[in-house]
Amino acid sequence: MTADTRSDPTPTSASAPAPAPTSAPAPTSASARRAGGLLRHRDFRLLWAGQAVSSVGSNVTTVALPLVAVSVLDAGTFQVAVLTAAAWLPWLLIGLPAGAWVDRLPRRPVMVVCDLLCALAFLSVPLAAVLDRLTVVHLLVVALSAGVARVFFETADQVYLPVLLRPEQLPEGNAKLQATQTASYIVGPGVAGLIAQLIGAVTALLLDALTFLVSAVLLLRIRTVEPRVRRVERSRSLRRDIAEGLRFVARDPYLRVLTLFGAASNIGLTGYQAVLVVFLVRELRLEPGLVGALVGVMSAGGIIGALLATTLGRRCGTARALLIGAVFTGPPALLIPLAAPGVGLIWPALGGVLIGLGVAIGNVVKGAFRQTYTPHHLLGRVTVSMQLLNYGTIPVAAVLAGAIGARYGVTTAIGVMTAWLALTPLILLIGPIRRRRDLPAAPAAS
Repeated sequence: MTADTRSDPTPTSASAPAPAPTSAPAPTSASARRAGGLLRHRDFRLLWAGQAVSSVGSNVTTVALPLVAVSVLDAGTFQVAVLTAAAWLPWLLIGLPAGAWVDRLPRRPVMVVCDLLCALAFLSVPLAAVLDRLTVVHLLVVALSAGVARVFFETADQVYLPVLLRPEQLPEGNAKLQATQTASYIVGPGVAGLIAQLIGAVTALLLDALTFLVSAVLLLRIRTVEPRVRRVERSRSLRRDIAEGLRFVARDPYLRVLTLFGAASNIGLTGYQAVLVVFLVRELRLEPGLVGALVGVMSAGGIIGALLATTLGRRCGTARALLIGAVFTGPPALLIPLAAPGVGLIWPALGGVLIGLGVAIGNVVKGAFRQTYTPHHLLGRVTVSMQLLNYGTIPVAAVLAGAIGARYGVTTAIGVMTAWLALTPLILLIGPIRRRRDLPAAPAAS
């Protein structure tokens, strides 16, 4: 689970209203709550189901891919960490132009193509294994390819949700998507561990490929018509579009702090997660099934956080909810290095639950904030501008944790990364967030 600034946000045109997206009829906020909320919104249900299925598959991969590297190819700690880095490296390499392209393209077709590419990538692993051609380099290529698709999919997804939903429905929509995604952090690793225990880790990747195909089919059934991209936008310079998104984030006091916090948090989160499987298998001597179960339990707090986030933001204020989430994200990380076989597994389980709780609260609140705060025609560029730093630290953190683990031992790497994570909530005390009850609805007029 990552601390994501999608909460995965004043200058130019900031005060100009974005064209209203064409969406399928949806109930108003009050009537929606009385009649079942977004469960009655057909197109949102399809989007939600597709993301739920693919999220389970993706989280099978988070355990299955390192298990393949460790148990099948006998990869070292650094090689396993580099696998994590490869999955996130595309945010640094193509994140900014991807955001500009997404703002020029219809989003649903982009998401469907990304699903299909991921399915092909993960199908190649069991095929290579059957042909006795599977190598660590092959796994790196698969991780990198899936990472490229993820850049485009997540950016398009962030822009597409406000097309389906009205502004007042976005908090509920983000909460439901976050809760489902967090549930996948529990189901996916558990399924991966069970399949790896019974029939091998390579077979678990077949499930991931299938989930991406199901997601693509569900997306194709959505009926909502997206607004066409204006021709003037298509003719603009790509470099100018990228610069506009960067300026929006750099000059905004709220987005600037949220981006820094997300980036710093992800160094600690990704750092310990990149070597966690190695730590559990080689230091604590856990079986693959127990590894998957423990990783799943460590993610359980995210479900509670996602379910509480909207209520917490409404009762305490969205700015205060962010601070509460940050408190749970940081200090509990210090419990993870206390892990030991047997009863000692309680400490990483408890630490993971509390971290998941905090991350989920922050992601839900920030997601709704950015989608309503940012002019819609800038949303793709603003999303990747924030994620360039937010997600760009992830491959660096994974390689750093792997290097520390290879040089000083995986236990030391876990300790260093969790100590860093414990300090990151202090970043939110910089800027205006600490003085507010609620985050603003729109940027201040320039």
